[in-house]
Amino acid sequence: MKKKNVTVYCGASFGVDKSYQDITRKLGEWIGKNNYNLVYGGGRSGLMGLIADSVLENGGKVTGIITHFLSEREIAHDGITKLIKVDTMSERKKKMADLADIFIALPGGPGTLEEITEVVSWAVLALHPCPCIFFNYDNYYNHIRAFYDLMVEKGYMKKEAREKLCFTDSFEEMEKFIATYVPPKAREYHGE
Repeated sequence: MKKKNVTVYCGASFGVDKSYQDITRKLGEWIGKNNYNLVYGGGRSGLMGLIADSVLENGGKVTGIITHFLSEREIAHDGITKLIKVDTMSERKKKMADLADIFIALPGGPGTLEEITEVVSWAVLALHPCPCIFFNYDNYYNHIRAFYDLMVEKGYMKKEAREKLCFTDSFEEMEKFIATYVPPKAREYHGE
């Protein structure tokens, strides 16, 4: 059976709260010990470097996808299993998505939000069958969860599609969500 790839989106900085580093290490441990591979942005700084190191320390394999220009700034992680260099940020996001079986967003900034939001949109369009998880440690993604709920309330997202998103800080809940996940049906447009 093919090992599943978990694409993790997260910050290239550590943030101000050390507990975010601790939960990142725990997610890396969970990935490695559950026999998953990590796919991520290829950097060595911040939570990105931490998740890669944690997966490696726990027996997992790590594939990083990084642009040439970021690599030239000497932020590429040279200790991972495989580093793939691409030309543009769009190519980077596409490659990370193409390799994924599961998407998880840890805390991060605008880039993290862009990445997870894009794959959520693709899931709604039935462009991939992968679960999308917002690892909601310290209620980090509560405002995003409320915004998706508002989209449903205002008629811009189907309730069924919203129910396919997981917001949790529980590894057990995340495992159950992954094990029972059924992708949303493609949205049909009828002049709504």
